Amino acid sequence: MGRHKEQGGARQGFDVADAAPLLLDPHGLVSGWTVHAERLLGHGAAEAVGRKFADLLEAEDAERMEDLLHRCRTGGDWTGLMTALHRDGHPVPVSVRVAPTTASQGRPAVLVLLSELGDTAQGWDMSRDVLEQIVAGNPIGIAIVDTDLRYVWSNAALEQFGGGPARSRVGRRVAEVQPGMDSAAVEQRMRHVLETGEQVIGYESVGRARSAPLRETAHMVSFTRLEDHRGEPTGVYYTVVDVTDRHRARQRLALLDRAGEYIGRTLDVMTTAQELADVAVPGLADFVTVDLLETVLRGAEPVPQPLAGSERVPLRRAGHRSLYEDLPRTVVDSGAVVAYLADSPPARCLATGRSWRQEQLDPLAVEWAVGAPDAPESTFLELGLQSVMIVPIRARGITLGLTTFFRRRQSPFDPDDLHLAEDLVSRAAVCVDNARRYTRERDAALVLQRSLLPRRLPDQDAVEVAACYRPADELTGLGGDWYDLIPLAAARVALVVGEVPGHGIDAAAAMGRLRTAVRTLAAIDLPPEEVLAHLDDLASRSARDDGDGEGDDGGGEGDDGGGQGSSPVGSACVYVVYDPADGRCTMAAAGHPAPAVVAPDGTVGFVDLPQGPPLGVGGPPFEAVEVSLAEGSTLVLHTDGLLAHGGDGVEESGRERLRRALEGTARELRPSCQAVVDALVPARPEDDVALLMARTRRLASEQIAAWELSPDPAVVADARRTAQDQLSRWGLDEEVKFTTELLVSELVTNAIRHASGRVRLRLIRERTLVCEVLDGGASAPHLRHPRAMDEGGRGLLLVSQLAKRWGTRFVPDGKIIWAEQPLTTPPE
Repeated sequence: MGRHKEQGGARQGFDVADAAPLLLDPHGLVSGWTVHAERLLGHGAAEAVGRKFADLLEAEDAERMEDLLHRCRTGGDWTGLMTALHRDGHPVPVSVRVAPTTASQGRPAVLVLLSELGDTAQGWDMSRDVLEQIVAGNPIGIAIVDTDLRYVWSNAALEQFGGGPARSRVGRRVAEVQPGMDSAAVEQRMRHVLETGEQVIGYESVGRARSAPLRETAHMVSFTRLEDHRGEPTGVYYTVVDVTDRHRARQRLALLDRAGEYIGRTLDVMTTAQELADVAVPGLADFVTVDLLETVLRGAEPVPQPLAGSERVPLRRAGHRSLYEDLPRTVVDSGAVVAYLADSPPARCLATGRSWRQEQLDPLAVEWAVGAPDAPESTFLELGLQSVMIVPIRARGITLGLTTFFRRRQSPFDPDDLHLAEDLVSRAAVCVDNARRYTRERDAALVLQRSLLPRRLPDQDAVEVAACYRPADELTGLGGDWYDLIPLAAARVALVVGEVPGHGIDAAAAMGRLRTAVRTLAAIDLPPEEVLAHLDDLASRSARDDGDGEGDDGGGEGDDGGGQGSSPVGSACVYVVYDPADGRCTMAAAGHPAPAVVAPDGTVGFVDLPQGPPLGVGGPPFEAVEVSLAEGSTLVLHTDGLLAHGGDGVEESGRERLRRALEGTARELRPSCQAVVDALVPARPEDDVALLMARTRRLASEQIAAWELSPDPAVVADARRTAQDQLSRWGLDEEVKFTTELLVSELVTNAIRHASGRVRLRLIRERTLVCEVLDGGASAPHLRHPRAMDEGGRGLLLVSQLAKRWGTRFVPDGKIIWAEQPLTTPPE
């Protein structure tokens, strides 16, 4: 084997991956020359083709070529070391592989592979048998195809990738040998190499080889064109390396990346569970189910031991995904209850919190889910399920449910698949638990919201009302806007609409404090401007107690409440009192839009209401205005969020848009209220919106009776008789007459004894019977508890015992003491 035969060495001298291929005819003449051979020996194709290959070797190695050619003609091959001659004359130590092959049109030929030896290879001495063993054990598959892409030659290593032995490949194409290995794409790249001469390195082919039909494999393929002495292509030489492990690792990372992107995009438990199933199919399994504990779906804390004392474990099917249309029809639908026997693998995984895998299911075993008593049982063979993994959904040390992975036609699950499933489920478990916690917090927040906003407005005869509320925070449904209707004495009502800066639970809590304060102030029947003044003081004190508002102006309109969402500073409010006896409406505003009024004929106007400062920010005192409303007028109270949204790019003021919306409303109040909000506010507004519409009514003249009395104690008896006559005309029973007689007697007596000026008695018959006495005094009466021997002081005590409600309110010309008693028996 040339001058290297007797020299020692310590490395493999033949690197098939870097070998330069060339073709010889049966007589040893070069018929195919490649650019690799040109780089190795310096001869161009024009110089080398047609020349004896022996002329390119040193003399000792040239003498051996005739024997090697004869060996190839008889079907043998040879591998060894030689010394070739470079074009410039210097020797090139090479490792040589000589093997018989078939050229185009079936002509016999000889394939020669040359691999250069480095300086460290000098002095090698290796037997032919050892070199053949090295080449035979090389894991890289090598093949040569002609211009028709039909196999000419391939090494033994290529057989490991399927397609049969080397001899059976000759004359066949890749698509015929490996139909499942993306052969069309491979041949497309071969043609590209033949046409352009460009070398393709590292092309990855993915498919299912005949050697592993149930397992997806990946191969790294490199292509090089073979040329003759004229530079014309004679075929393609390619190498193949198995990179399935790297491909699967990349797939696993891609699956985990997709899980991080798609799972947990919402804070809904069912949606998150379905996202987990969607991500796992088909990347990991053919069919996936996600079952959760019922408490998880409700947002509650799951119990640590769900199996204690139970034969069946009920779960809720939260999501599933399948590659096959028939499979979901045979299992529990999403949202339905699925029960597992306590000794089944899913129940054991739920109890222990540990995963479980089975490569091959018993085909005759019945599925673990227990359905309805009349539901047919299905075996795993009928379902077509062959391999399974069960992974508990655990977060923060608590098991929330189970994820079950099935395969039908893929290779069985292996330990790597189980590790991937556990990583995938652990990521999803955090999202499921976050959604569970959000559900719990949202439910608590909605309970708070329902407790703050009136579920239904109280029944009364002063106005017909309808309300609509649309929060900006669509997730929680919470906001700082509110509305209310508060019945007052003498059949009057207070209408309130207000807003607190900010959104969410903090704003709702601050709104609740203000609403409670408004109801408290309304109970003592203060005028609207005084109600706002007390609210202003409350907001200022609240800011000082909370440490907010010092050194700033408290926000005001448009403040988003950042940093002080729990403070009512900067809140707005409008407070309206309507009296159905005479249609008078008194109102005052604190940083709030003035109400609109829809007249009975449909025309729309706005109240000229002075704008007081927002609550808690300081400023001039609040002013009230009084307007008279005709019966059938509609008072429209709203927060500024209703006017904050322009429409279709039209430059139009909020008031004009509201006027247009109100002019087009129907006669029915409730649909009109919703229609106004839908017309002016998008489905997801930037600010909370509250709208309260109240259509006025009037008390009939026969429902009111009033008398002016002289300040003389003698008129008390006349007042009692006059009241008795009026009650008789109203047809009220004797019990009401007797109680009213006592109330009139005590209230008129107190007015004459303790006050001065005019005295007026008024009876109002509505849902209740109200007795009012007006006097000119400015002092508030006090309820006393006289001793047994006291001669007086029992008047108001008697009133408080006889009346359902009683109280005092101040008017410009004095005060009114009123007492109310029911006219019907209250329901149980």
